[in-house]
Amino acid sequence: MCVLILASLCVLGTSAAQQAPIPEGFTRQDQLRGSITPERDWWDLSHYDLSLRVLPESKSITGANVITFRVTKTGSRMQIDLQPPLEVSRVTHGGGELSFEREGNVYWITFPEPLPIGSEQRVRVEYGGRPRVSTRPPWSGGFSWRKDKNGEHFIATTCQGIGASIWWPNKDHGYDEPDEGMDIRVTVPHRLTAVSNGRLVETAANEADDTRTFHWRVVNPINNYGVNVNIGRYVALDSKYAGEGGELDLQYWVLEYQVERAKKQFREVPRTLEAFEHWFGKYPFYEDGYKLVVVPYLGMEHQSSVTYGNGFQNGYRGRDLSGTGVGMKFDFIVVHESAHEWWGNNVSMKDAADMWIHESFANYAESLFVEYHFSKEEAQDYVIGCRRLIRNDRPIIGVYGVNRSGSGDMYYKGGNLLHTMRHMLNDDAKWREVLRGLNRAFWHRTVTTAEFEQWISEHCEFDFSKVFDQYLRTIEIPTVCYRVVDGRLQAWFENVVEGFAAPVVLRINGEERRVTLGEERCDIEFEGELASLELDRNFYMKVAAR
Repeated sequence: MCVLILASLCVLGTSAAQQAPIPEGFTRQDQLRGSITPERDWWDLSHYDLSLRVLPESKSITGANVITFRVTKTGSRMQIDLQPPLEVSRVTHGGGELSFEREGNVYWITFPEPLPIGSEQRVRVEYGGRPRVSTRPPWSGGFSWRKDKNGEHFIATTCQGIGASIWWPNKDHGYDEPDEGMDIRVTVPHRLTAVSNGRLVETAANEADDTRTFHWRVVNPINNYGVNVNIGRYVALDSKYAGEGGELDLQYWVLEYQVERAKKQFREVPRTLEAFEHWFGKYPFYEDGYKLVVVPYLGMEHQSSVTYGNGFQNGYRGRDLSGTGVGMKFDFIVVHESAHEWWGNNVSMKDAADMWIHESFANYAESLFVEYHFSKEEAQDYVIGCRRLIRNDRPIIGVYGVNRSGSGDMYYKGGNLLHTMRHMLNDDAKWREVLRGLNRAFWHRTVTTAEFEQWISEHCEFDFSKVFDQYLRTIEIPTVCYRVVDGRLQAWFENVVEGFAAPVVLRINGEERRVTLGEERCDIEFEGELASLELDRNFYMKVAAR
């Protein structure tokens, strides 16, 4: 484990000090978006105060973001990200204007002289334009300018992957979240309601232009892509959940004609929170509450503002991804996207290459929900059934420093990796404590895969380093090979990284045996002739006679 972890840490540690060479196949814009540039490195985010006016008729926005930050190193040139066609119009600091210039998706803001180290500073970035329209939300970023069935405006933002800078100016990299949260003020036509993250502080009527401003406040750190705005003819349904952290405020924001369906379907929310607090620990954002907000697309994991468009039905758009029938026992969007409150929003990746931390654990959480509310066998049926969706097309770990995540296998293969690790460990109580411990250890933090791997191995008291290498960094699936030689059964691994070894459960002539295999042939004692050898289904591996 040491070589790979140290190498990863070295890359992350040096990227801020100097720009690494641009990887083949990527551009300078990729590097500016995905690395900790010197122009990002000298200042640490404290707070965002975003004001946004949304003009549905012209499909345009105007706004400003006041960025509060602490100066940690000498610096006078700041990188702020905002993607075309939106444009920055003015930047102010301390009562004066700052000069700025654009380079693609980046604005370079120049201070007259370096700012004092240790000081707290604010810049106000004013901007506007007609933002990019999302053509396939949530998989493409931008604004969705839709209408509900009554012809009313129904508008939403999405930005996972492409970045929050597609609709507001910010420090668009996962490593730095605003330590003191965020204020979000959204002005919309008077007939509409704007719903965002956190708690609603105030609603102000603006008689001069017949609009209303909705002021939302997040007090916890928040990742950029978790920020969202949803606009429509909403009504709020209030509820409570008695959880590990006390009484949690629940709100369901739905369109006026969806109230009765929502009251029935959203009973799934307290059940989901109960299961995940059992497995992962206290809901991470009691101070900001929990919202489920209906949107004109499938759904997303926006922090304390989970969005929902699954049609008030179980399954994934009414179908079972696992092909086993188990997926129809729960509402996929409620369960999967709520799991991201722990995996993605509480514990957040520093670099997009480590997106598996968000998606593999959220995928695995689906089966844990089933286990908590139904049965262990059905949970196994579900996660194993999802193997049919694994492609093994490229590694789950992406490319560091260029905003590039890995294969979509981070969902189903990643979930099966975690399921396999649990059965390698063979201690359910310890495994649950590891899942809860990860959320405590990295509470409201950004992390790297290296940190995650090391923590898990240490607290499982089992070196999973080669297991991570195998499943995250290659597309090869371990093969348990066996043969009988002179009445002796031999078994070993093929298609594995050097040094791979792991315990597995074999059924030899119907008798269950737990053995640890490596690349070298291992003799396994048994009586009589070999009539059958099967690998326990909970291990995501192959079996082959040699």
